[in-house]
Amino acid sequence: MAAEKDHPDVLVLPPVALVLCVGAGWLAGRLWPASFLPPDFPRWVAGGTLIALGLATELWAFAHFRRARTAVLPIRPTSAIIETGLYRYSRNPIYVSMFVVVAGVGVALDSLWQLAALAALYLVLRWGVVAREEAYLTRKFGAAYLAYAGRVRRWI
Repeated sequence: MAAEKDHPDVLVLPPVALVLCVGAGWLAGRLWPASFLPPDFPRWVAGGTLIALGLATELWAFAHFRRARTAVLPIRPTSAIIETGLYRYSRNPIYVSMFVVVAGVGVALDSLWQLAALAALYLVLRWGVVAREEAYLTRKFGAAYLAYAGRVRRWI
């Protein structure tokens, strides 16, 4: 990998994509409100629970990266394939947790625009981040990554 960049060369950093999508959903919701929940639905409790679950999952996944002594951000080299914890079930639990956070924001704000932001975030992460990460990991780890990818689903 010496001749190539030793990172996935993603189109956008995932936290930036998250903030942009949620921000765009919030702005659209302010300009053109679009509710989807019944008025008596406990949206703050349900949305807050989803947000907390998503953030807790992200922190837990970050701890696995730290233990493996590999980079979390896809602008730095990866030194290990993490296969423990939630990584036994999903190759991208951090991104899945981002989807849960956006869904929680959508419920808390009762905004269909946040659900549209969720779809946009999926597209950005799938094609601008995950596809590049998978190609990078295949180049870097070869058969070991392909075996992992064959055993573990991309999302859930």
